[in-house]
Amino acid sequence: MLSRLVLVSGHTLKNSGSFGACLVQASRSFHQSSQSLAPVPPLPEKGGKVRHGIFPEELFTLLYPKTGVTGPYMLGTGLLLYMLSKEIYVINHETFAAASIGAVVIYGVKKFGPSVATFADKINEDKVAKAQEVKDQAMASLAQGIEDEKKEQWRVEGRHMLFDAKRNNVAMLLETNYRERLHMVTNEVKKRLDYQVELQNLHRRMEQEHMVNWVEQSVIKSITPQQEKESIAKCISDLKVLAKTTQARASV
Repeated sequence: MLSRLVLVSGHTLKNSGSFGACLVQASRSFHQSSQSLAPVPPLPEKGGKVRHGIFPEELFTLLYPKTGVTGPYMLGTGLLLYMLSKEIYVINHETFAAASIGAVVIYGVKKFGPSVATFADKINEDKVAKAQEVKDQAMASLAQGIEDEKKEQWRVEGRHMLFDAKRNNVAMLLETNYRERLHMVTNEVKKRLDYQVELQNLHRRMEQEHMVNWVEQSVIKSITPQQEKESIAKCISDLKVLAKTTQARASV
């Protein structure tokens, strides 16, 4: 009777949709296909709920619609009784040793489990903090690299303006040199023209001086001693008349 119940329960679990989906998902996880290269979802930080320390809560929720609240306990009891009645599992000294070891393990877990879990969580938090610190440093360095790249791109964009300014400066320098050379040529030409003008003026002045000297010498040579005496006497008489006239005006 118990064996028939176990077989019927196993057949029911196999035909249920949720159990079949779990089997398909498990088979897919071991299947080597292109899906294995997909991003793996992050593992949960905490495990699922369990009953009695080892039985997952999903097993009970899976059996509740089919067997009710007592179904999982009846299934476990039926399986245990089936294994004992068919002598699939024989109780011997190893059973008591396993029970003792299990009791010690359960006691150790209950007694030292929270402290060990706290210590492990602290180690895990330290590792996560170090990993987060490394990540933050990497993100900061990458962000700084991005800012430097943007600044370099901005500088490259401003390079065209700099080149335009340099071209304008070169053009201004060339124009300045051109105008300086023009000014130098103008000054040199003006100096040569001024030299020619001064040379012509010198020739004209020398000719005038020579002409004046020649005329004076010609006039002096043409005057006789008698004419010179007469002119001197005439000058003296004119001076006397001028002196008398000046005195008369002064007295009046």
